[in-house]
Amino acid sequence: MERIIEQYRRRIAATNQEFIRSIADTIAWDARLVGIRGARGVGKTTLLLQHIAEAFSNNLNVALYASLDNLWFANHSLIELADNFVKRGGTHLFLDEVHAYPQWSQTIKNIYDDYPDLHMVFTGSSLLEILNAHVDLSRRAIVYTMQGLSFREFLNLQTGENFPVISLPELLQHHETLAPEIVAHVHPFQYFSGYLQTGYYPYFLEGLDVYPQRLEETVQMILELELPQLRGIEIAYVPKLKQLLHIISESAPFIPNISKLSERIGINRHTLLAYLHYLHEAKLIICLYRDAHGISALQKPDKLYLENTNLMYLLKDARPDIGTVRETFLANQLSYGHELEYSETGDFLVDGQYTIEVSGKNKTRAQIKTAADAYIAADNLEYGNDRKIPLWMFGFLY
Repeated sequence: MERIIEQYRRRIAATNQEFIRSIADTIAWDARLVGIRGARGVGKTTLLLQHIAEAFSNNLNVALYASLDNLWFANHSLIELADNFVKRGGTHLFLDEVHAYPQWSQTIKNIYDDYPDLHMVFTGSSLLEILNAHVDLSRRAIVYTMQGLSFREFLNLQTGENFPVISLPELLQHHETLAPEIVAHVHPFQYFSGYLQTGYYPYFLEGLDVYPQRLEETVQMILELELPQLRGIEIAYVPKLKQLLHIISESAPFIPNISKLSERIGINRHTLLAYLHYLHEAKLIICLYRDAHGISALQKPDKLYLENTNLMYLLKDARPDIGTVRETFLANQLSYGHELEYSETGDFLVDGQYTIEVSGKNKTRAQIKTAADAYIAADNLEYGNDRKIPLWMFGFLY
């Protein structure tokens, strides 16, 4: 355990507190059991360390951080760690990468039940089965989902500003007032292209020259490690997953022909639909459906996108089409905190109410004039008018 403590202290000492993600303010850190899910690379570890450094600065001994992929756990158990920690007066245990630990949910349940004074926060892959695990933690844990950086967070990080979140109803109704307030401090288009290419994952802070390599490593880890480990995909079939992701990256957004796609990849329809569902869960793609209610893992998606624009610039052989980049950006920013569905009228139906069409700045409302509550998200527009809203402003939703 001394090694875990030493590593914990070293990591806390190296933790940068200059920029803290907005999700930190929404988490009930004092709850007995908190879970944070998110795709690899979005900043879950940093979030934990920043919270510990801030909340326990006066007494780091009552808190402990441990990553469950640490080699220490090859010869020691998580229950042993928790027991020793509590006996030393520990009260708050922070567990990273819990999916790396065998039977993690049963173990955390046992610790929760046996040590009633211990608070735990755990993080794991977006593939983490919390509600449907063999041991259901949903009645015990408050669970949060963490996205990559929004355009708002990216702007705050790059400029030192502190722009607040804008809710979707507020944006739709008051964008004409809100845009000048933002533009008075910063010109969004100085940063928008950079965000679309390299701004979604926080490790752009390590340097843009290493960003493509880091992002490629992230994708490889999801495909080669997390999906086999958490969804039982045989290693021999990982090349099929990679082929599928490549096809989507070259074609998205597109309406998939499941028969042709399964024939091209060499897998049956059932397996293909399962793979699409897994890639969606892993935050590598977005599957859109006409009706988002009661979706099953074997339901055919009506449209496919890559999960974020950074993946487009990494995975496509040629420079991405700007129209596709716009749609992907909007789908990504709206998918956090909102229900996104395929729309026959516009590009997206949001929360079953708002129809949104993505376009350049000169697009009219002709295509969506029959929809009751319809808007245009227009690129290359600093200020909007009426129901034509600057696309970049949708990056302020979280």
